[in-house]
Amino acid sequence: MAFFRKGRRSYDLYSTHAYYVPGIGGMFVLLALLLAGSLLGGLVVGLLSAVGVTLNNDWVMIVSYPLMFIPPMMYASYAGRRNIMFDKGYSLDNSHYHPYGGFSLAVIAVIMVLSSAFVLDAVNSILPPMPEWLEETLKGLTTGNIWLNFICVSIFAPIFEEWLCRGMVLRGLLNSTREDGTPLMSPTVAIVVSALFFAVIHLNPWQAITAFAIGLLMGYVYYKTGSLKLTMLMHFTNNTFALVLGHIDSLKDVENLRDVMTPWVYALVWALNLVIVIAALYAFRNVETVRAQGSCDEVSPEIED
Repeated sequence: MAFFRKGRRSYDLYSTHAYYVPGIGGMFVLLALLLAGSLLGGLVVGLLSAVGVTLNNDWVMIVSYPLMFIPPMMYASYAGRRNIMFDKGYSLDNSHYHPYGGFSLAVIAVIMVLSSAFVLDAVNSILPPMPEWLEETLKGLTTGNIWLNFICVSIFAPIFEEWLCRGMVLRGLLNSTREDGTPLMSPTVAIVVSALFFAVIHLNPWQAITAFAIGLLMGYVYYKTGSLKLTMLMHFTNNTFALVLGHIDSLKDVENLRDVMTPWVYALVWALNLVIVIAALYAFRNVETVRAQGSCDEVSPEIED
């Protein structure tokens, strides 16, 4: 597939962002700007309401969600342009798939995400019940207007959150260095920290635990391949799977998948899915990493032009 062919450039949308390589401090700046963006989204919705434009919950998310990412994106663009003549850049999206190929890894990544969703269902089943208001809010994201839900959950979330959590935060942590030129942190620590960041931005423990686990998987895939396309695909798959389940009438009121299976069947399917996740991770382990700190290509103004 042409979409997964190896190329020298990042997406044009991200080209200036390649020169902003945030470390720990930069990660907190991006988090603060994301919070500022959430206030911006709320302000815009409030202004629309003040002039007589009433939005239901589905449309509120469509309007406010993308606005959350405007401040961090603007800052990354500004910082990238400021650094472009002085600092080394690293491409946000890369295509290092050897020895498999992009299509093969895409299939493996999709299967791994679907299997991990079943594995994590067991974790979710032992958590205390969500507060009613939170449960209704989350259900609204997957049981409202299916097309508006799809745009927000399956399109906006993978694009914007992967840009932030893998493209900016993980890429920055992997490639940031101390004054003596040594890496700021090991790849393992960088993946864990970026997964924690991904969990924190979900703002509640019920989503955060799953987000942290999925964030570890996507972080490892990004470390090995440098491919934002693959992590966006994984994110899309995870969210769309939840969206589809939310629109199946017989499953709308089911809290966990084990509620619709006998204990032995559930245990067997759970074990099978765990094996699939491990096998998929082993496949990604065999992908050749470009550098010890991951597979993000170095870029320069000459290459970008």
